[in-house]
Amino acid sequence: TQDVEITEKGPKAIEGSEREWPADLVVLSMGFVSPESYVIDEIGLDMDQRNNIQAVYGDFRTNVEGVFAGGDCRRGQSLVVWAINEGRGAAEACDKYLQEKRDSSYETSDPGMMGGVNLSSLSPKM
Repeated sequence: TQDVEITEKGPKAIEGSEREWPADLVVLSMGFVSPESYVIDEIGLDMDQRNNIQAVYGDFRTNVEGVFAGGDCRRGQSLVVWAINEGRGAAEACDKYLQEKRDSSYETSDPGMMGGVNLSSLSPKM
């Protein structure tokens, strides 16, 4: 780890404060305020009143065809067990969606396109 000081420009590392901690297991727990807006804006996702991606629990579909949301980006900051549960639920919903598309002989001319948006073009705007 390394100590930081908070400045007007954000955290600044303090030189010489690096430390190593002996451990058998390290679990990272990192919260965030809300999902990255550049993804939401680029794809055109609806947001709820708390600036999370709007998707119904259990279904996980968003307002954009083929785009699903679960975990902290859907419900907001919460316990990791909820994120794991919603990740599994969203994966099942995606699988069901893709199976239905396959069964109905759905084909797309560009595999990078989803819901009319080229997902490969998304990147953070720094």
